[in-house]
Amino acid sequence: MIVIIPMGPVPLDLLTWLADRLQSVVKLPVQIGTARSLPPAGYDTERKQYRADEIMNTLRRIAHPGAERLVAIIDRDCFAPGLNFIFGQAVMNGREAFVALPRLRPEFYGLPENRGVFRERVFKEVVHELGHTWGLGHCSDPGCVMHFSNTLADTNRKGTEFCRYCRGRMNEPSVEPE
Repeated sequence: MIVIIPMGPVPLDLLTWLADRLQSVVKLPVQIGTARSLPPAGYDTERKQYRADEIMNTLRRIAHPGAERLVAIIDRDCFAPGLNFIFGQAVMNGREAFVALPRLRPEFYGLPENRGVFRERVFKEVVHELGHTWGLGHCSDPGCVMHFSNTLADTNRKGTEFCRYCRGRMNEPSVEPE
């Protein structure tokens, strides 16, 4: 089972949509878990962003029997050491992953709101981070969902599915392409 954990305030309609779409792709039960607070120690006041390591530490401490994967959805800007920002992060071959929403929104860049584009980006990044939990690294195929997103253009360009090579390397045989 995959459990989506809202960390801090996250729109319920987005969580419900994401759970439904994920379940149709991963062929595993997906549920929305109990909302959690963002870790106060993870907020960097100078950068005005949350530190990925603190978010991951918070996820590691969540006991959720039956959860094969925990995916936190965070509506705050996040970073990791050496990076200005991140769209998400995951534990390779692990249980925990998260996706940060702000930079996936068109309006973050001064563009008009576009719910469809935003949701598609969120979905791609969640599947990408889940791919890491299933043992996949970054893929050189720009159309594969496991392609590294250094910019939003990379996220827009890549697909929602694993390429044939990545599908063959996954440690989770129940995952099927959409």
